[in-house]
Amino acid sequence: MKKKIALIAHDGKKAEMVAFVKDHFDLLKNASLIATGTTGSYIRQTGLEVECKASGPKGGDAQIAAMATEGEIDGIIFFRDPLGKHAHEPDIQMLLRISDLYDVPLATNHASGVLIIKGLLKDPSF
Repeated sequence: MKKKIALIAHDGKKAEMVAFVKDHFDLLKNASLIATGTTGSYIRQTGLEVECKASGPKGGDAQIAAMATEGEIDGIIFFRDPLGKHAHEPDIQMLLRISDLYDVPLATNHASGVLIIKGLLKDPSF
């Protein structure tokens, strides 16, 4: 069964997310990908299939958090802009809290994202 990985990126980090996906295309093509709306539309341009939820400000972060509570997500890669202000900050904090509560690995930068995909997609026992 394919591992399900959620990909989220704030506006200032979308280019970084696309570069991350391109750099790790061969691993990610073996996963089932979920993304918030705009991030997902950028990821689709890499040639990978991705299920898009609503954009973050319109509830996409909450949709992914709900999937995590149901055990439907194996890992989350969320390239956050720690210096920006976000109108949907409560949803972002809720996603982080749900990840901790339900023990879903969550990466917030490139280095930890690599660890998550290598752990989930290279190690079949993970």
